[in-house]
Amino acid sequence: MTNKPNILIIYTGGTIGMVKDYKTNALKAFDFSEIVQNIPELQQLNCNIKSISFKEPIDSSNMNTQYYIDIVEIIESNYTKFDGFVILTGSDTMSYISSAVSFMLENLQKPIIFTGSQLPIGDLRTDAKENLITSIEIASVRKQHQPLIKEVCLYFEYKLYRANRTTKISAEHFEAFASMNYPALAESGVHLKFNEALLFKPTEKDKPLIVRKNLISDVVILKLFPGITKATVEAILSIQNLKGVILESYGSGNAPNETWFINLLKKAIAKEIKVVNVTQCSGGSVILGHYDTSVKLKKIGVISGLDITTESAVAKLMYLLNEDLSLEMFKYHFQKSLRGEITKK
Repeated sequence: MTNKPNILIIYTGGTIGMVKDYKTNALKAFDFSEIVQNIPELQQLNCNIKSISFKEPIDSSNMNTQYYIDIVEIIESNYTKFDGFVILTGSDTMSYISSAVSFMLENLQKPIIFTGSQLPIGDLRTDAKENLITSIEIASVRKQHQPLIKEVCLYFEYKLYRANRTTKISAEHFEAFASMNYPALAESGVHLKFNEALLFKPTEKDKPLIVRKNLISDVVILKLFPGITKATVEAILSIQNLKGVILESYGSGNAPNETWFINLLKKAIAKEIKVVNVTQCSGGSVILGHYDTSVKLKKIGVISGLDITTESAVAKLMYLLNEDLSLEMFKYHFQKSLRGEITKK
C-alpha cells in the first residue's frame, strides 16, 4: 500500500475564500484550517491535506512582486514536506501571478496548481468547490511513484492549463480563462483525462529546486492604438529607471512606421531598455518582418515575443532583467522556451 500524497493549500485571498454571513449578508473570509470539516467531499480524495493562509487575505488587484515572493517562500520552506501545492488567488490577476511563479521556480519536480472561483465558496451556485476539489485531485495524481504534473498550472471550469499560457477572458462566465496558443493539459469530465504528451518534462531531474526571488518591476506595457500620440509614447519611454517595455502591437507584430515612433523606440533601446513585441490578439504569434510595418522594429532591435501572452511576457521580462544580460543574450533567452511559455519553432 502506497502512502497518500501530502497536498498543501496556500490561500492568498480572492473570491474563493469568501463565505456569506447569513445574519448580516456580508462576505467574510473562510477558515481554511477547517477545510476538510467544511467540505466533507475532500475526505474522499486519496491524499492528506494541510493549509496555510496569508495573515491578511490579498485582493488580487493589490497583488505585487512582494506577494509573489511570499508565495514562493511558502513553497520553498514546505517543498520537501509536500508532494503538491494548490494555490488560491483572486482570478483577476491569476495569469500574471502564476506566470511569475513559473519563472521563479527552476527545476520544479512537483505540481503547483493555481485556482480560484467566480463565486464565493459559500454561495449556493458556486464554482469554487469543483475547482478546489479537482485541483487537489490533480495535484495528487502520480505515475510510477512520481507526480504526473511537474510544472505550474492553472485549473478552472473543468480544464487544466499551463499557467504561463493563460489569459482571463471573462468576468462573468465560469469558464473564465483561455489558453489560445497551447491546448489544455487535462480535462475533467466523468473521467479526469490528461494529455500527457503536452505536459512539461523537466530535463534536470536530479537538480535541487532553485528559487529566483529577484524580480525587476521597472517595466511597462505600451499598448498601441490608432491615434496614439508622440507625447504619450515619449512620456512612457521617459519613465525614470525604466528597464523594460512590453509593446502590445497589432496583429503579427505591426506598429506605426512613422519616423517619430521608430526614433523614440531606437532611443530607448540605445539606453539599454529592453523592448519586447507581443500581439494584442488573443491568439497567434508575432512575426517581425512579415509586413513592412514591422521591418523597422526588427532592424532597431525590438525583440519578438513570438506567441507569448502579455501576462507571461511581463513575468519573463521581470525575471530576465535581473540577470544583467546583453541585448543579444537577453533576446536569446527571451525567445527560448524556459518553462513551456513559448512554442518552439
